[in-house]
Amino acid sequence: SPQGRSKKKSRKHQRFMERRAVLEQKGLLSPHGRQGAQTTESGLEAHTTLTKANGTTAPRCDKVPKPKRVVSASLSPSASPDSIARHHSVLLSQGNGSSTKVRTSSLVLRPGKYVAIDCEMVGTGPQGRLSELARCSVVNYEGDVIYDKYVRPELPIVDYRTRWSGITKQHMKNAIPFTTAQAEILKILKDKIVVGHAIHNDFQALKYFHPKDRTRDTSQSAVLKKRAGLPVRANVSLKKLARYLLHKKIQVGCKGHSSVEDAQTAMELYRLVEVQWEKQLAHSLPPRPPSPVTDPAADSRQYLDDQYWPTDLMASGL
Repeated sequence: SPQGRSKKKSRKHQRFMERRAVLEQKGLLSPHGRQGAQTTESGLEAHTTLTKANGTTAPRCDKVPKPKRVVSASLSPSASPDSIARHHSVLLSQGNGSSTKVRTSSLVLRPGKYVAIDCEMVGTGPQGRLSELARCSVVNYEGDVIYDKYVRPELPIVDYRTRWSGITKQHMKNAIPFTTAQAEILKILKDKIVVGHAIHNDFQALKYFHPKDRTRDTSQSAVLKKRAGLPVRANVSLKKLARYLLHKKIQVGCKGHSSVEDAQTAMELYRLVEVQWEKQLAHSLPPRPPSPVTDPAADSRQYLDDQYWPTDLMASGL
C-alpha cells in the first residue's frame, strides 16, 4: 500500500541521514549544504567591503570567484623527500617565472633539513693505497660550519696526501678516534638531505650509506652541467663548477683542499639550481595511489550503501 511504501521510504531515509551524520563526524564527508553557504557569505562580505571603501557600487557579479589555491608555507618536521620535491614543483609552477619565488622557496621548505658535507682522506695500508677519513666538515643551508674535526684513522698513516688533503702530522695530535667521529657525524646526517660533490667517496670514508633519495650529488647534477654549458655525461670537478657558475676560485695554493670550503661551495651550487633540481626529482618520482576517501574523483556517497555498513559497525557508530 502507499502508506507502507511511505514508511519504508521514511525508515530508509532515516538510516541514510544517520549514516551521513556518522560520516560527517568522522570527517569522511563534508557537511551537506554548509560549504557553499560559507563561500557565498564570504563573497558577499568582500563585495560589501569593496563598495564601502570606494564609495561607489561595484558591478553586480552573479558568480563568486573561487579562492586561489594556497600552498602551505611550511612542511612538517617529518616531511619525506618526495613531499619536499613535489612541494618545490608546485612552488615553481605558481612562481610564473618570478625570481622572488625561486629565491625564497627553500626558506619556505625547511632549510634545517639540508646540510653539505666534505671529507679529506689520507693513505693507509700497503703503500698507502687505502683511503681513510682524516677530516670531516659539515655546513648548514646557509654555509655556516656545524662540524669540523680532524679524525685519527684506524690504521697507521702511510701517506698524508698533504698536497690534496691539507692534512699534516701536526693535525693528528688532537684528532679524535674514527668511531667517535663517525657517531657524531651520523647523528648530524640523520633524516637530513645531504649535499656534496662525488659524495659517495665521503660516505665510503665514513663507512656509511645514506638513502639515495636524500642525497644531492653536485657531480651528478644535469641541471648544473647544463647551466655551466658542459656535457651532461662529463665528469666535472667541483673546482670547475665553482669557476663557471659561482665565479670564484677554490682549491688553490700548495696547502691542499679545505673541506669547509668544498662543503660550502657544494651547498652554494645546490642552492643555485635548487628549485629546478627538485622539480626534476618530483617528476621522476612514481605516482602515489589515490586515497579512496580523499580522492576528489571518488563519490563519497557510495559509503552510505548497506554493503559498507556492517551491523556491528552501525551499532558502535550510532
